[in-house]
Amino acid sequence: MNSKLIEALKLQMQPVAILLTDEKPEDGLHFKEGNMFGCVASMLVASSKKSRPAYFDRKTFGCPGGGVGLGFGDAYGQFPIECLLSTGNKEMAAMMGNNGGMMEEGERFYKDPEKARKWVDSLPITEVPTQYVVFKSWDTVTEEDEPEMIVFFVNADQLSALVVMADYNRGTNQSVTAPFGAACQSILFGFEEVKKENPRSIIGFFDISKRAIVDRETLTFTVPFSMYKEMESNVENSFLKMHVWEKIQERQ
Repeated sequence: MNSKLIEALKLQMQPVAILLTDEKPEDGLHFKEGNMFGCVASMLVASSKKSRPAYFDRKTFGCPGGGVGLGFGDAYGQFPIECLLSTGNKEMAAMMGNNGGMMEEGERFYKDPEKARKWVDSLPITEVPTQYVVFKSWDTVTEEDEPEMIVFFVNADQLSALVVMADYNRGTNQSVTAPFGAACQSILFGFEEVKKENPRSIIGFFDISKRAIVDRETLTFTVPFSMYKEMESNVENSFLKMHVWEKIQERQ
């Protein structure tokens, strides 16, 4: 679909639409059932760069954090995520064998397991009502598609523009949030925002363990689709058509 907003931003990567559906795309990227280590964030990047859809269901979401991020309920289950995110668990690492990886020392994103558990308990864990969650790059989205949200991959200038546009028609200064989570879990926060009358956009991809899969200048900006349409309708009379933005674009 054509988009004045996307055209004005001059993005280096295709935005990705997140769709809920009971039909999987025929040529979609996907994990094999039982793959506990597939990375949803990597699939998000691949969908953008390869202009190919990706799809997931409750048996093919990869790692537990990815299942949570995609809205497949509490996929962490009995997995000791609070240990992985903090100080680790040597006994659990030994049980996991070659897959123990970071579990022995932990990722140290939280001071201790208690703080990490507090974070887990704060997540807006949800169950999507469909069989599949599908990623589609923007250049493959059609008028018939009904995305839940759009994920933009942006640099600092583009992020600045989207933050301003998010509040352009509101004047609340409460139109954007930036919660910590796994690289894919802005999708989860997006599902929570979609339910609201005045949803917020989510700045993300702060997950240090996955920063290396994108350029060092890149973050994500996840926009509920209703909010995207609001922003799109306001492009023509906004700063995006003014000299100050054109000047900034010269350094893109």
